[in-house]
Amino acid sequence: MTKYLGLLFITLFLSACSSNDSWRTASREPAGIAPSPEEEKDAVIEFYAADAFSWRGWFAVHTWVATKEKNAAEYTVHEVVGWRVDRGLPALSEYKTTTPDRYWFGAKPEKVLSIIGPKAEALIPKINEAVKRYPWANEYTVFPGPNSNTFPTWIGLQVPELNLDMPFNAIGSGYADN
Repeated sequence: MTKYLGLLFITLFLSACSSNDSWRTASREPAGIAPSPEEEKDAVIEFYAADAFSWRGWFAVHTWVATKEKNAAEYTVHEVVGWRVDRGLPALSEYKTTTPDRYWFGAKPEKVLSIIGPKAEALIPKINEAVKRYPWANEYTVFPGPNSNTFPTWIGLQVPELNLDMPFNAIGSGYADN
């Protein structure tokens, strides 16, 4: 009986940890930390991390990659999302936006890496080629991976000039070493 009460307490505690009752109503507003494409004309590479949705955010982050070519009006965002697989879509998605730094369902992102200028201009084609070769584009497994953290880590391994250092709580990033 005590075991079940403990499990019930942990479940209630963790479910109360989310500041958002629903992913549908959670903020997806821009965080204001990405250079505006209207103002920054140089090439830009940014890697972001934000707490995972709900109680998972206590343990793990979701990460994604955004690139902007020199003089481009928008960023290209590449990310892996598990719900896409559940709907019969590839886990890896790509989209254009002026706001690559949107909140991840209520969690404010932080920059993991930011490169602006000639180095970014030289590395974006390498990132784009690595994205095309991502071996788990149609797969998603929370643990041990491949997941949203496996993808940026894999990009960093393919383009070592990025010197990418993923957050310690990027669960699934070690899967990229396989």
